[in-house]
Amino acid sequence: MIPEIRGHINQFYTPGHYTRLLDELKIRIGEVPDFRVAESPVFVPADLTHKLKQACKDICSQLLTPEYLKESHKAVPPHQEVPGCTEFPELLVLDFGITRTEGGHLHPMLIELQGFPSLYAYQSILAQSYQKIWGLNDSGTPYLSDYSHDTYLSRLKGVICGTHSPENVVLLEIDPGHQKTRADFYATERLFGVKTLCLSAIRRSGHGLYYEKDGKSVPIYRVYNRIIFDEVEQRPEFIRDWNLLDPIQAEWVSHPNWFFRLSKFSLPFLQSPFVPESHLLSQITQVPDYLGDWVLKPLYSFAGSGVQVDVTHEILEQIEHRKHFLLQRKVTYEPVVNSSSGGVKVEIRMMIFIDSKSRNPEIITNLARFSRGKLIGVRYNEGLDWVGGSSAFFFR
Repeated sequence: MIPEIRGHINQFYTPGHYTRLLDELKIRIGEVPDFRVAESPVFVPADLTHKLKQACKDICSQLLTPEYLKESHKAVPPHQEVPGCTEFPELLVLDFGITRTEGGHLHPMLIELQGFPSLYAYQSILAQSYQKIWGLNDSGTPYLSDYSHDTYLSRLKGVICGTHSPENVVLLEIDPGHQKTRADFYATERLFGVKTLCLSAIRRSGHGLYYEKDGKSVPIYRVYNRIIFDEVEQRPEFIRDWNLLDPIQAEWVSHPNWFFRLSKFSLPFLQSPFVPESHLLSQITQVPDYLGDWVLKPLYSFAGSGVQVDVTHEILEQIEHRKHFLLQRKVTYEPVVNSSSGGVKVEIRMMIFIDSKSRNPEIITNLARFSRGKLIGVRYNEGLDWVGGSSAFFFR
C-alpha cells in the first residue's frame, strides 16, 4: 500500500528473510506458530488509517449504547449463559476487509466483530520481529492512540491482570497445547507471567477457584478467558470441577457472554458506510431473488467455519434455526498488496480496549491477514506463499 516500501521488500526478498523471521519468532515465543505467518507487514497509508479509525469510532458509538447493550442479552443462548456478566466488555475486535470504491479509493468494510480476546500478546512480538528482519523502525507503527511498544505492553498487562498478581491470574483454554493460537498463550506467559491452564486443571472450592503449583493451592482471582463454548460442548471430557456455568468469585476478562453479545448478532443493528447490509435470516420477509451478492454466516461460528459464499435458495430453505444465521451483502476485497507472487487481499483486525471506568474505547493495535484464496481463512490458502497472519503498520 506504501509503494516505495513494498517495492523495496519485493526487490530484496529472499526465502532467507522468511526463514529468519520464523527463527526470530521461535526465539521470542518458544516455537514457530502453528499457523502460516505472512512474509511481511501490510503498510497502511494515512488516508486508510484515518478511515479505519473513523470506522471503529462509528461502530463503537452504536454498540456501546444502553439500547444496544440491553438488546444484546438476547444473543446469549440460555443454556450457555454464564452468571455475573460485566456491565461493559473490556475487549473488542473489529475485522475489516479492504475494498476499493468506484472512485478508486481504498475503503474498509466490516466483516465480523467479537467481544473476545484476540492475539494481543503475540501481535506485539510479530511486529517487533518484522521490524528487526526488514529494518522497519521508521516505517509506520502497529500501534494507535499514541501507544508505543512499551506503553502498549503496560496497558495490556493491566487489562489481563487488573489489580492482581500474575500468579493469581490464568489464561483459560481447552487443551491449550493443541490450539493453533497457542503462540499467543506462550507470548502472554513470557511477557506477563500469566499461566495458561486447561479447564480440566482448574479446581473449585465453593465459589472460589484455584490451581496446583509445586504442591500448593494457588487462588485464582481473575480469568483471562480464551474458551469458546462450542468447543466445551464438543469436548466434555475437559469438564472436571468447574463447568463454567457455576457462579465464581473470580473476575472475568472478557466475560464469556460477550462472545455472543458482541458478534455477528450485532451487524443488523449497525448503520454505517463502513458496514455492509446485514439481516438475521429469521427477520427477512422476502429473500432476494439474486443471491450472488450475498453470503450466509452462522451467527456464532469462529474462524470462518460454516460460511457459505455461494448461497442458493435451496440452501436457505433447508435451514431449520433461521435466527442463528445472518445474510450479509458480499464485500469484494481488493488485492491491495503487490507481492512477488501477485496481488494479495487484506483483512485488518482493529483491536480495542474499553476502559471499565470511563467506558471509552481505545483503538490500540491490530492483526492483519493476507489471502490469495477465495476467503481469508487458512483452509482457503493452503500451499500458497504471501498469505497468513501479519501486522499492519499505520502511517499518519
